[in-house]
Amino acid sequence: MKLLHSKPFLSLSFFFVALFLWMMPTPEGLKPDAWYLFVIFFTTIMSIILALLPIFTASILAVSFAILSNTMDVGAAYGGFNKSFILLIIAAFLVARGVVKSGLGKRIALHIIKKFGKSTLGLGYSMVATDMIIAPAFPSNTARSGVLYPIVESLAHDSGSKIGDHTQKKMGSYLMMNSMAGITISSSLWLTAMASNPVGAGIAAQMGVDITFSSWFQAAIVPALSAFITIPWLLYKIFPPELKETPEAPKKAQDELERMGKMSRNEWITGGVFVSMVSLWALSATLGLDKTAIAFGGLGILMISKIFTMEDMKTQGDALSTLVWFAILYAMSSELNRLGFMTYIGEGIAGELVGMSWQLVYLVLIVLYVLIHYLFVSQTAHMLALFGVFLSVGIDAGVDGELLALMLLFATNFNSVITPQGSSANVLFAGSGYLTASEIYKNGGIVTLANTVIFLTIGTFWILLIN
Repeated sequence: MKLLHSKPFLSLSFFFVALFLWMMPTPEGLKPDAWYLFVIFFTTIMSIILALLPIFTASILAVSFAILSNTMDVGAAYGGFNKSFILLIIAAFLVARGVVKSGLGKRIALHIIKKFGKSTLGLGYSMVATDMIIAPAFPSNTARSGVLYPIVESLAHDSGSKIGDHTQKKMGSYLMMNSMAGITISSSLWLTAMASNPVGAGIAAQMGVDITFSSWFQAAIVPALSAFITIPWLLYKIFPPELKETPEAPKKAQDELERMGKMSRNEWITGGVFVSMVSLWALSATLGLDKTAIAFGGLGILMISKIFTMEDMKTQGDALSTLVWFAILYAMSSELNRLGFMTYIGEGIAGELVGMSWQLVYLVLIVLYVLIHYLFVSQTAHMLALFGVFLSVGIDAGVDGELLALMLLFATNFNSVITPQGSSANVLFAGSGYLTASEIYKNGGIVTLANTVIFLTIGTFWILLIN
């Protein structure tokens, strides 16, 4: 409860707000259980957004209170723990640790830098490309930032761009901002590249919208590649590095590869697992394969090969906590939907959109969804709080369900750099010393605007074309 103690006035104020909501009469048209569950869910999400409690702590307190207050029955409250897509996230998260541990992720990055890193712009593109390539095996964009950050930092440092001697803008500032922006693209490209993506797909499935690994990739490939081409160049123009050419970067990458030597046994096995998992995920719908079983199979091979061990498992507390809070919040969100709360809110928003064309409703919902992220610290909290509501409103207004669901989930990722705290994946880069908060707000806002325009124009046209 350290966070609560650090903000006593805010915590006390928030407690009384939550108590007031709980005690007020149920709004007309809502079931009492729906209102009480909303209060619990709202309190949980807001306590996370306001950094009053960690998401794990807030979630377990929420489900405990929901059950003890008879707001949710036990079956509904714990129902999220038997959802395969949540188990997929955990299995893939553990596989990702094997990719890091084996050294394969670093080797891939160095090969790309060796080929494309002769200029700072080329180096920027190479880091985003690296992220996009390794992303499908990393359900946590925060985990990917942990792979990319040390490479970016060492490249900047070795190029004479350091913190403390006023040379950070020589190269490091651009590379840090560019890599942070690149994660917004890679997380949009793959269903398995960000933990909340399959959770959102699961919520969409409850509304009759089926999103698979393959259909996500087909819809994302054109707008994501368009963003890949645009964003590093855009940042290069609005936030230019002082050092434009980096002819030494490929040589440094080559030297590091030579120090690493030939691919080790662990890298070969991990590479085989990586390629097999991605291929089978892509073909899972066609072959009738379960994606979670594929992930568990890959993890099992890594464990049999001693690449990921039980000792490693003991250090993966984040994976366990992710399973718990994802399952709880998913169950609460699903129950809110079942009790009719999402429909109630949707009807309220729909009332403001009456008479608008489906195209305008679609545009308003996406733009509003993106702008609201200024108020969120967690991408997942944003998605859990608003995705179902916005999707329901859009479908009722005549917007194609798959188009809207995909675009909302893409937006959950491409808006994450709008603020320094917009994603946990930003933390390493934002805290590097190479960037100030004002620089991230300014450049992150511009990147988010560019992403929004790209996905709403090119992305919308492409999705409608292939559907």
